[in-house]
Amino acid sequence: MTLLITGATGLVGERLLPRLVEAGFSCRVLLRAGRICPEGAEAATGDILDPSTLPNAVRGVSAIVHLAAVFRTQDTDLIWKSNRDGTRNLIAAASAHAPDARFIMSSTSHVYNNDNPHPGREDDPVDPRHAYPASKVAAEKELRESGLNWSIIRFPFVYGDGDGHLESLPKHVSTWHPAQRMSTIHHRDVATAVKLALDGAFDRRIVNVADEAPVSIYELSGMLGARMKSSAEPLSNPWYLHVDSSLARSLGFRPGVRTVYQARQERLM
Repeated sequence: MTLLITGATGLVGERLLPRLVEAGFSCRVLLRAGRICPEGAEAATGDILDPSTLPNAVRGVSAIVHLAAVFRTQDTDLIWKSNRDGTRNLIAAASAHAPDARFIMSSTSHVYNNDNPHPGREDDPVDPRHAYPASKVAAEKELRESGLNWSIIRFPFVYGDGDGHLESLPKHVSTWHPAQRMSTIHHRDVATAVKLALDGAFDRRIVNVADEAPVSIYELSGMLGARMKSSAEPLSNPWYLHVDSSLARSLGFRPGVRTVYQARQERLM
C-alpha cells in the first residue's frame, strides 16, 4: 500500500513515518523544494498551498495521511490558509486524481468547547473561538462533505519519543488552574490509531483517541520538575481538553502506553 503523508517532518509526522515504514507501507512524503527526504520514504515535491503541485503527489496512492497544520503562531491568516485552504486543495487533488484513496486527517481535541458538560464526544456541537481549532473544524467539514472515503482522528496532547512537547508544557499553562486535567497520547499510539484508520476501522467517522488517564497539569508540571502554585478554588471548566475515547475502543483501539506515568517508567518520554 502506497501512502502520501503530509507534515511528515513535523512533531507527529517525524515519529509516525518510521513506524509506518517499519510496518511495511510504501511512504511518499510531500516536501517543499530543498527539504531533505526522511530515510525510507519517497519524496514528492510540493506544497498544500500550491494546488498545481498536488496531482503528481496523490497519483497512485491508496491512502493519504494528512498531518500538515499550523498551530503556534499569532498569524491567524496563515493558520486559516494552511489548515482549511491547504486541506481543501489536497481534497480537490485527491478527488480528481486518487478518488478511491482513503483520506485520513489528523485533528485536535481543542475543537471541543471550553464549557463542555462532559468529556468531549465526537457528536458534541463544537464552536471553538481560537483560530487553530476553528480552522480544523472547517477543514473537517470540507473533508466530510468531499465524497471521499474519509476518517478524522482527533488527537489530544501528543508527547514522547524525545519530542520536547511535554517538557514545553509548563511555560504554556503557568496561569491555568492547577487542577485542570487533559487527555494525552503517546506517539506510539498515534501510530496505532493511524494503522487502524488505514485498515478501514475508522472509515467515515470522527474518532477521539487518547490514553487511559487524563492528568492534571499540576501533576504533569511536577513530573517535569516545575512547581505550579496550588489552589483549591473551584475549577470552572472541568472537562476542557478531556476527551471521551470510548468510540475508538469500540472500534479496536487499545493504547500500548496507557498513562504518562507508564511512559516515564519505561523511559518512553
